[in-house]
Amino acid sequence: MRVLAAADKFRGTATAAQVAAAIGHACWETGHDCVELPLADGGEGTLTVLGGANRVSTVTGPLGDPVRAEWRLHRGTAVIEMARASGLELVGGAEHNDALAATTTGTGELIDEALDRGARKVVVCLGGSATTDGGLGCVRAITSPPRLKQVELLVACDVDTRFVDAATVFAPQKGATAAQVELLRGRLERLAQMYREQYGVDVRDTPGSGAAGGLAGGLLALGGRLVPGFDLVADELELHDRVAEADLVITGEGHLDAQSFAGKVVGGVQRVCAELGVEVAAVVGGSDPEVRDRIRLVSLTESFGASRAMREPLWCIEQAATTILRAFAG
Repeated sequence: MRVLAAADKFRGTATAAQVAAAIGHACWETGHDCVELPLADGGEGTLTVLGGANRVSTVTGPLGDPVRAEWRLHRGTAVIEMARASGLELVGGAEHNDALAATTTGTGELIDEALDRGARKVVVCLGGSATTDGGLGCVRAITSPPRLKQVELLVACDVDTRFVDAATVFAPQKGATAAQVELLRGRLERLAQMYREQYGVDVRDTPGSGAAGGLAGGLLALGGRLVPGFDLVADELELHDRVAEADLVITGEGHLDAQSFAGKVVGGVQRVCAELGVEVAAVVGGSDPEVRDRIRLVSLTESFGASRAMREPLWCIEQAATTILRAFAG
């Protein structure tokens, strides 16, 4: 068989490239050809699958301390992963975050530098943010917002959350108390009004404008175009062409749940395979019971136990892929 290994990362245990390589090794061991295609959904890990960083800049971190943020500029296209400048992991997680103070300033500084260096297309990947500032820090850090009208600004989103709802949906995950959520919601309501007055853009009801704590809405106000992150990555990596050439696609992610079929990699790959009439299966770390029947899969925790799945993820992924290959080849 001609197999396409088109997988996302297993958060905390394996990168997308490592997952694809493990599937590829299973293919070669069982006598099948394989093309390895690491994927992402527009959030964390997208910079890596789109070519990796070739720039490092010191910018303002989410709580004001300087951080060294990697980004990419190649042939006039800049790829900026906001988590590298304004991410929750940079402050040590929700328990160390200041949900009211966290700012997207560093992301704006990266965009500003990309413009200074002559970028004609800027891709901003959202996800993993520490912030619920509605993108205000980012907007203020861009020294000449009108310059963005002269470039293509794409904002990769993996959620449909509206701007003001970002406080309720995401802020608790970033350490906000119930009282702080209400404060942040009020801030976003006032900020939406400010964006409409200053830039003539109503960000309130646009699906995805609440991504990354409303950063998507701030960039929308500056002329950015919100696009589904998976679709952006799929287009850049020519996923449809790769799937069309395959007899079987093996995808995967760390945990399969309802969100996996709402803008994430597994659901996106399954949709492309359905369009092109190509068989698909998934290797997952674990899965919620209510979605197990939505795609043919092998769960690492069920097959090998949670301890081994965490301790030896790549071996487990390879064995799971072998099980899938034998089932389809037989």
